[in-house]
Amino acid sequence: MDKQEFASKIKQLSSNLNNLKDNINNEEQTKNALIMPFFMNLGYNVFDPIEFIPEFTADVGIKKGERVDYAITLNDQIAMLVEAKELKSDLNNHSSQLHRYFNVTESKFAILTNGDEYRFFTDLDKSNIMDSNPFLTIHLSNIKDSQINELFKFSKENFDSEKIASTASDLKYVGQIASFFTQQMSNTSDDFVRIVLNEIGFEGQKNSRVIDDFRPMVSRGIQALINERVNDRLSHALDSTKTEEEPSSVVVSIDGDEADEEAKNEIVTTTEELEVYTLAKAISRNTIDIDRIYYRDNTAYFNVLVDDNIRRWVLRAYFNSVRSWIVINDGNNTKIEFEKPVDLFNVADQIIEVTAQFI
Repeated sequence: MDKQEFASKIKQLSSNLNNLKDNINNEEQTKNALIMPFFMNLGYNVFDPIEFIPEFTADVGIKKGERVDYAITLNDQIAMLVEAKELKSDLNNHSSQLHRYFNVTESKFAILTNGDEYRFFTDLDKSNIMDSNPFLTIHLSNIKDSQINELFKFSKENFDSEKIASTASDLKYVGQIASFFTQQMSNTSDDFVRIVLNEIGFEGQKNSRVIDDFRPMVSRGIQALINERVNDRLSHALDSTKTEEEPSSVVVSIDGDEADEEAKNEIVTTTEELEVYTLAKAISRNTIDIDRIYYRDNTAYFNVLVDDNIRRWVLRAYFNSVRSWIVINDGNNTKIEFEKPVDLFNVADQIIEVTAQFI
């Protein structure tokens, strides 16, 4: 199974979860509808009690007969332990059983899940003792492309305990650092404001009034930096596309009696239309090979499609003097208005979902 096929299956499972979640009311339903299909998509035979062991028992000290929901074996060794909770469960304070079993088995990975949230643990802090914090957390209902790439490493045919462990530390701490800065943007702490003031050479007193005055400025400064980086990368992508393709116009080939009209009706592809095309490629870059994404322009609308096949259109962009909008090929021809092409990032998930149909 290649990565594109895997990504398609995981996204389909995500869609199924969002459709089923209101009808899942207990742990057994969660296991059958969500958790077992999740591991099936990772390539494990959930109906083989040797490979996918339900109600796995490992006696721990004086505690006898305790069970973890599943143990997954590879090469006759336990590779992963899985503790399942019902969909509506909060996973906090539910890892103690996994901690005990992790210590008495050869497993290097443990997973705590409620069918939507999956927390992956290993022993980064102290060998053979499960960490308190996961190195990877995903929410299947809102899974990111980068997370699918990490999840792919846990598929049966790709599973390599040493390789996963070698990247787990980076995943854990980069994720925690990103969460820290996300929190500081929305709720900047006093200590963080003081650090910034020290770094920029502020010489006045750093009392509570000064901290309160600078707090929103620090938050805006972080956001401004992020926006600047995003805009720089987008501008670079647009410039690169224009340099490579340099299409000032596209002539639609016409047969028969319409040939005389061709010269009159040469279609000019605008900068805004090329921006839509470039943004569609940028949004879909982790879903499909961007070399498969094409555009066709005509008098009515600007078309973004896969494999240069008109039946595989992703979106159609419309521009007039009053407003701009796209129609996406989601089965309902959903219409979405926008002010500037860059606004398409706001509907990136919908564009990705349509593109994934044509993987």
